[in-house]
Amino acid sequence: MEVIRTVKVKLDVPTERCDDLHQTKNQFLHCANTTAEWAWRHPTDYCVTSKQKAENALYERLRNETELTANLVQKGIRRAIEATKSGVARLKKGDNTSQPHFDAWSVVYDKRSATFHRDHVSLSTVNGRVECDYVIPDDAEGTPIGEYLLNEDYEFRMSTLQYDRQTESFYLHARMRRVESDEQSTTTSDVHQTSSDAAHQNALRSEDAKHRTVLGVDLNVDGSLAVTSTGAFIGNADEMNHRRREFEKTRGSMQQTGTRSAHLSIQSMKDREHRWMQDELHRASNQILEEARDHDCTHIAFENLTDIRKRMAGAKRFHAWAFRRLYQYTEYKAEMFGIEVEQVSPAYTSQRCSSCGFTHENNRRSKHQFVCQKCEYELNADYNASKNIARKLLKKLHSGQKSSGGGAPCQCALPSGTLNLNGDFHAYSVTESEGESTDKPTTSVVGY
Repeated sequence: MEVIRTVKVKLDVPTERCDDLHQTKNQFLHCANTTAEWAWRHPTDYCVTSKQKAENALYERLRNETELTANLVQKGIRRAIEATKSGVARLKKGDNTSQPHFDAWSVVYDKRSATFHRDHVSLSTVNGRVECDYVIPDDAEGTPIGEYLLNEDYEFRMSTLQYDRQTESFYLHARMRRVESDEQSTTTSDVHQTSSDAAHQNALRSEDAKHRTVLGVDLNVDGSLAVTSTGAFIGNADEMNHRRREFEKTRGSMQQTGTRSAHLSIQSMKDREHRWMQDELHRASNQILEEARDHDCTHIAFENLTDIRKRMAGAKRFHAWAFRRLYQYTEYKAEMFGIEVEQVSPAYTSQRCSSCGFTHENNRRSKHQFVCQKCEYELNADYNASKNIARKLLKKLHSGQKSSGGGAPCQCALPSGTLNLNGDFHAYSVTESEGESTDKPTTSVVGY
């Protein structure tokens, strides 16, 4: 099981090197804003949301325009593409938005642009590396710094450098990861523990290792094939339907011919169609998994696929097959990253308001438009359903916790933060610094 924690630690930056970090930030934001301007093409054309396309088009230019290392240029490009994706998701929901713009103080570092140590960090800048000591409290035990930053069981992941203008201080938001194998929970040393020691360790595991974040996924027979609670609209069900209709039409015409040649042609077409469908489903499953990993999700929630043809209007046999295959692809790929994939009851997920909880069939104004009759909350109906699907798994996970203190946090992944069952919203440290055009839901987005 993978455990992710974010620790905020103040940096002791040499006075003569502060300007290097400020210049690095300026050039990093230049990369992000240049990319956003290039990628945002609404309303005259489709926006570019492919990181690879953006890097192919802009990488060399931005390397020449800045003094940044290759990795920081790439990170600036990718930040803008992520914001563009959020903007596109808002457009698809019918919300007003505009080209992303970045002006908040923030730079993203990973192990290629920074060297992380337990007491200091080495950061890449426009003027070489700068060594910064961590400002660690005298008694760090029991604090996030002591529990995670100084803990050798945790490794450093992608982190964010930010600057507090009021105190003129630099802070590193360090993301720490621990991978715990199943065997760790049953080590031989446990045999010699007293019952109280074992209970204490189990309580710690419950509080730490079961920190759960859920990505909800809603599946559709038209429009987007899948919509996630993070606002990603994945795949094209309409294109799948069109390809299927064309195949059925051609097959019907050729069957009337009745020749052996026609039969062989039909079989060849069927194989080609099957391969195309599988490729589409693999791409969709990869995107779902990418959303889950980008948002540090421990679980992915799908609606139960049993009898889906009876429940979902317009669903045909090939839709049921495609949904099952998409679930299977996502499940086996997620297993490699320690992410669990589960199914939940779809009952009322399309009728319930994810903001206030009011449930009524009239909330669904049209196939893809949801307007709550009680609180008037309006959004894309599939996006609303995905958040309700995530909430169902959250409730299941929360009810399964045995801790008297309420258990570890269970939360739903949203475009720019997480929301728990109590309605408490926590913004991601990276997207907090995004421009106002990114999707920033408040606690009214998911409800409880």
